[in-house]
Amino acid sequence: MNFEKARFNMVEQQIRPWEVLDFDVLDLLMSVRREEFVPEAYKSLALSEAEIPLGHGGSMLIPVIEGKILQAIQVKRSDKVLEVGAGSGYFAALLAARADWVRTVEIEPALVTLAHENLKRYGVENVIVEEGDAICGWPSNAPYDLIVVSGGVPFIPETLLQQLKVGGRLFAFVGEPQLMTATLVTQVSEGNFRTESLFENAVPMMRNAPQKSQFKF
Repeated sequence: MNFEKARFNMVEQQIRPWEVLDFDVLDLLMSVRREEFVPEAYKSLALSEAEIPLGHGGSMLIPVIEGKILQAIQVKRSDKVLEVGAGSGYFAALLAARADWVRTVEIEPALVTLAHENLKRYGVENVIVEEGDAICGWPSNAPYDLIVVSGGVPFIPETLLQQLKVGGRLFAFVGEPQLMTATLVTQVSEGNFRTESLFENAVPMMRNAPQKSQFKF
């Protein structure tokens, strides 16, 4: 299979038509080889619009959604990043190509191993993969410039917001399993947050995501 031609087609036919026009994002998606992070059985689909299963209830986001997230979060070279949900390690590799460092935390042990091995083999040195549940935050390395939640949550936990630096951004899919809103939250000043609704999409819910009934005012 000609992966370079397929990668060009992925960017030009899948991603760019959905208003992902940031040249830096498009260049990043061209340079990080997605097929290196896809299970062997699905490698031929790595650059297609198919949802790639990872086992254990996990799956990769489709390329156009990955592109839209990257365009929204605008990763900076100085960013210290927390990713909640490592998956295959591919999105961590995308983040790491632009950020200072990335700590990606995965609840499923088998995916911890998968992400770690993929990132090591690909030569990514500024990502640390840890096993754990970071849906309510990962305080040992807080505060962060950027937090990316890779699945759905009914609401954004307050503890996650508290781990953002002033000027920091948090991305998450917020809503119910059938329909969620891609949401970007920026802490514009201490305790003052700006929320932007970006687009609608359905993604798997994060395991152990707090439920609305648990939210206390």
